[in-house]
Amino acid sequence: MVSLIGSSMTAFAFAIWVWEITHQATALALFHFFAQIPQLLITPIAGSIVDRMNRKWLMIVGDAAGGIVTFTVLLLYLTDNLQLWHLYLAFAVKCTFEQFQELAYSASISKMVAKHEYSKASSLGFLAGHGAIIVAPALAGILYGIIGLVGILIIDITSFFLAIATVIRTHIPQPETTKPITGDRTNILHDINFGFKYIFSRPSLLILLTLTAIFWFIHDIGEAVYKPMILEISGDDTKLLGSLFLVSGIGGILGVLVINIWSNKQPRIYGVLLGMVGAGLSKIIFGLGRIPLIWMPAQLCSSLHFPLLGSSIDAIWLTKVKPEIQGRVFASQSMILLVASAGANLIAGPLADHIFEPAMMQGGSLEPLFHNLVGTGKGSGMVLMYVLSSIGLLLVGLTGYTVKILREVEVILPDYDNVN
Repeated sequence: MVSLIGSSMTAFAFAIWVWEITHQATALALFHFFAQIPQLLITPIAGSIVDRMNRKWLMIVGDAAGGIVTFTVLLLYLTDNLQLWHLYLAFAVKCTFEQFQELAYSASISKMVAKHEYSKASSLGFLAGHGAIIVAPALAGILYGIIGLVGILIIDITSFFLAIATVIRTHIPQPETTKPITGDRTNILHDINFGFKYIFSRPSLLILLTLTAIFWFIHDIGEAVYKPMILEISGDDTKLLGSLFLVSGIGGILGVLVINIWSNKQPRIYGVLLGMVGAGLSKIIFGLGRIPLIWMPAQLCSSLHFPLLGSSIDAIWLTKVKPEIQGRVFASQSMILLVASAGANLIAGPLADHIFEPAMMQGGSLEPLFHNLVGTGKGSGMVLMYVLSSIGLLLVGLTGYTVKILREVEVILPDYDNVN
């Protein structure tokens, strides 16, 4: 969480900087897109590496690489050489190493805690993420005016050292490896195909992954315009944006607390579908609300559902996939989700800047139909995009309840330790 606070402060400060110099949703969305492309290329190989190498040291390498990249950005800024494309490249390199780190972390959970605690253990990852969301934007907003971008980058670099020290002191059991990594092209291709074959041979897991990918594709279209939408509507009020992130973090932590306190005996798939429906409904209200008095509680309710959604999905995969092959299977899962997210980030910015925003200006093609719903003028097109994507999230969740093979995924597939 300490490391995430430092990284989130940097990301928040850079997002404001990019918006100030471009005022384009596309420029912000491209941050995520350029970060995801190298992740897509490296993920299949990363899964094989995670299954064959020491997962603890992979986590350490991920943090170390993040620190080096941030230090490089700091040097560029101090010498007045920092440009927008530098940030795109930096995020791409940083996220590539983070992919190894996240796969190693995810695949380590099943060796560290009992099976019935998978949901709770996974929810702690959301606790770290949402805890960072609470602290980082507020700190970035306050400290930016005091110590500037240089100070924030130094804090970020320091946080990486704290994260590395924590991992070094933690015992992380290793699963039995099936065979060593070799440079043989046949073995590498076999490892890349292994995860996909595993998933495609299990229809229930495939449908769960398909539903999840559709959900995140629609979600990320709305998420890509979230920051520019708020900034445009509020007249570049960064304090309001920071406050919404603060509320989002609080909602996420409340969701984690509910998961860890409430002993739910229902199948985990219902946590997945409830999380999707709840997030969709909350985001619809957020998009239609035009004042912070509505935005704040809607954001709280929306964020509350994501730990339930995410930890339930994680627990299903951890329970059904053997620890020694989780790296490769989770890499294939991650690759499909990355394709969905990258596609969303690639199209969301141009849709906002060139289609929805012009269409919702006075006299625009969509303005007569939706002006009573989302208003007219700057930011209204992005609001309409956000509302439509939120309706899509609700429909995805409701559709999941109608698919029997998905509802019974935990019955159809045996747990990995019950397979003969």
